[in-house]
Amino acid sequence: MDSLTQIVLGAAVGEAVAGRKLGNKALLWGAIAGTIPDLDVLANPLLDMVGQLSFHRSITHSFFFAILASPLLGWMLWRLYKNEHATFRDWTLLFFLGFTTHAILDSFTTWGTQLFWPFSNYGVAFYNIFVIDPLYTVPFLICVIAVLFYDRRNPKRRRWNNAGLIISSLYLVFSFGAQAYAKNVFRNSLDAQGIRYDSEIVKATPMNTLLWSVTAATEDGYYNGFYSLLDQDQNIRYSFEPREEQLLDTYRGDPKMERLLQITKGYHAVEEAPEGIHIKDLRFGQFDGWREGKGQYVFVYHVWREKDGSLHFEEINNRPKIDGDYLKAYLNRILGNKN
Repeated sequence: MDSLTQIVLGAAVGEAVAGRKLGNKALLWGAIAGTIPDLDVLANPLLDMVGQLSFHRSITHSFFFAILASPLLGWMLWRLYKNEHATFRDWTLLFFLGFTTHAILDSFTTWGTQLFWPFSNYGVAFYNIFVIDPLYTVPFLICVIAVLFYDRRNPKRRRWNNAGLIISSLYLVFSFGAQAYAKNVFRNSLDAQGIRYDSEIVKATPMNTLLWSVTAATEDGYYNGFYSLLDQDQNIRYSFEPREEQLLDTYRGDPKMERLLQITKGYHAVEEAPEGIHIKDLRFGQFDGWREGKGQYVFVYHVWREKDGSLHFEEINNRPKIDGDYLKAYLNRILGNKN
């Protein structure tokens, strides 16, 4: 999730663990705990594109990191605030829950999280919420801000914090239910249209959990479609993306290429480029694929071979232009208007 959301979640967790003992210090250090895992991006200047994709949401987002780092940081803060009532256990639990809730929330998004690093570098992903969703964050933020205005001993402080945790958690539960419903609609639609597929990813589209996207994998390629819970019918129009897997033949075997393909979890399509190839990461889909004649994939990687035989990787930015007309059209599509 985005940094603001993780800060809010971390602050609420800190308050739940030690708010009565630390007051606003619990919010502050909870927010810091919720931020620490994303500091892995500081390593980006030292890494190439594949290294960045592989390293982000790995070490610092793992349960292993939480188990090792939490007691160390807990001891440091326990010594720093030795005159406070919070115990070593309180501080350790604050950091442990701050780290693990951050990682688990990230696993709900499309990118996935290497929760079980170093034992596995598989990115656990449930695809039930987009990385930025105001309906999750804004009510949560309001509740956490309200906490700031009450004394640590005031029961209203805990009620506001609990309200934020409960509302945000219920929204996540709704997202799983909405995803399950959309997945059933997609499966029925694919079957009705005679599309035989091996697997599918059903994912939330940006900033909402009403409009859903599917990428269904077949032997020859992928079918992409969109469905809003507010659509008046379940007639879904699919676009087809050929695999063109043979274009990878001369690039296979390179460790970085193999890792990139592993990151996509097999949901990738290839096309020729003026130099080298383009690899489309289909897990994220097409932010504007719901628009007629549109459909650029958000994450596309340009790969070519240098004169010395090594492979060079570069990410292509295909984000759509966000303006008033785009947002209006997008809102209309979320609300069920397919035109």
